[in-house]
Amino acid sequence: MLMQEIELASGRIRGARRDEAGVLAFKGIPYAAPPVGRLRWRDPEPPVSWAGIRDAMVFGAGSLAMPMPAGEIFRPSESEDCLTLNVWTAARDAEERRPVMVWIHGGGFQFGSSAMAGNDGTHFAADGVVLVSINYRLGVFGFLAHPELDREGEPSGNFALLDMIAALRWVKENIAQFGGDPDCVTIFGESAGAHAIGLLMASPLAHGLFHRAIGQSGAWWDSEHGPLASAEEARTRGLALMRKLGAANIEDMRAMSASRVNAAGIWNFLTDPGTTAFSPSVDGYVVPDVPGRIFAQGKQMSVPLLAGWNRDEHFYFTSRGLPTTPRRFRAAAARQFGAARMADFDAVYPSRDGREAKRSADMLIGDLVISQQIWSWGGAHRAKGAPTYIYEFHYASGFSPQPIHTADIPFVFGNLTGNPFRAKGVAPEAGDRAFSKLMRRYWINFSRTGDPNGEGLPHWPLYEGVGSSVMHLSRNSAAATETVAARFAFIESFREEGVLPPNWRAVEARMSPGMARLAVGLVRFAARFRRLPGR
Repeated sequence: MLMQEIELASGRIRGARRDEAGVLAFKGIPYAAPPVGRLRWRDPEPPVSWAGIRDAMVFGAGSLAMPMPAGEIFRPSESEDCLTLNVWTAARDAEERRPVMVWIHGGGFQFGSSAMAGNDGTHFAADGVVLVSINYRLGVFGFLAHPELDREGEPSGNFALLDMIAALRWVKENIAQFGGDPDCVTIFGESAGAHAIGLLMASPLAHGLFHRAIGQSGAWWDSEHGPLASAEEARTRGLALMRKLGAANIEDMRAMSASRVNAAGIWNFLTDPGTTAFSPSVDGYVVPDVPGRIFAQGKQMSVPLLAGWNRDEHFYFTSRGLPTTPRRFRAAAARQFGAARMADFDAVYPSRDGREAKRSADMLIGDLVISQQIWSWGGAHRAKGAPTYIYEFHYASGFSPQPIHTADIPFVFGNLTGNPFRAKGVAPEAGDRAFSKLMRRYWINFSRTGDPNGEGLPHWPLYEGVGSSVMHLSRNSAAATETVAARFAFIESFREEGVLPPNWRAVEARMSPGMARLAVGLVRFAARFRRLPGR
């Protein structure tokens, strides 16, 4: 009989008692040693063993990182000591071997936590999955690259991805104790969490640690400035931080307080974190090459993939978009895409008047930051011969009025009362709950078999490439021809062996001060509704 006390490789833990749905919850379990002191900016080491019984009833602290307008909603607590995970299970016996799903939270690799109420795994566990969610190092603690760090061991720059790999190794070693199957592990995530999944699929270090992948609104960390940072760019940023801190060497930086280091590495929300923040790079170790090229060459993990984007991904990214008056919009586009391609550009991103230019600018930034790379990801993975399922998320209701970036998360987890984008004062209705159940059934079916289809569900066809059918997740979910192939194919035409032009990093997208202020206002507006219950 699976009880609230479980013996792990590193010691015994005690979780919360079974709830009304029969779910046991274990929180704040260390999967690696605290990355502090001499372990700051080092590969994660195994967790320190403990004697006796360790309580696992409270979430561990999220990574120290950038502050957000909603503060504690994203990180109820924060610390450099953050490498913990959480497990929800309704298994009655450790021999049940239920499918395992490992959630990687989003936040631009700069903020977020597994403790966000919307990520509670109770519904997944009640429906037969062992659900794991993890914390990992963020910002400057997760992605500092520096020549001195390279000389200490392997190339530096992607410690957070190594944290994720360490968590997956922990799952492989320990999850059977919770009734999970270590040979049936699905990783899934949204935004930065989905970008991490694409990067892990491209990393030889992660091979064999998971068996299916779900990417919600993210793929490779491409952006309007092209592919993720090179090793040289990442190391240049690390050297600049050292100068900013007045440190003589890495040991000086390790001796500094975490808050001082963090404050020096804070990212500006209005800019591209791929070019202005400490975030993933091609280090030649964890990420051996630009992920788009790895997938184009068929060198990625050959596991079933389910991925997709939301219709209005642009919501949080408008401050990074092109100007929205027709003349300035077309001039900025010509600088990025070339005057010779403007006829093609105009056909998919028209700007005959101000309203049309605004709509095209919104669609373009959403495509460049999120959507198009998912389409490219799916096409490249399908070409490898791996089962690939693609969706477009269109769902909207009085409760969840617009399918913006992150709007899918509450429906996947079933935590509808924690939906930060709900209309003020509007409660979920039967249609919202039914749609949530449908999404979770697709996700769980996929985690079990690599195929989302099941009895009573609208059929979800395998993706067959450009112009084929994808699943439209909406009030009347059904497979239909993809709606955005022309826009995405235009951007795809700039990829060379899967890689966007590196010289896009020098292109400055100029936004009017008024639009920048509007973008900040939208973020703060959304934050007002992030008063999630269940803390």
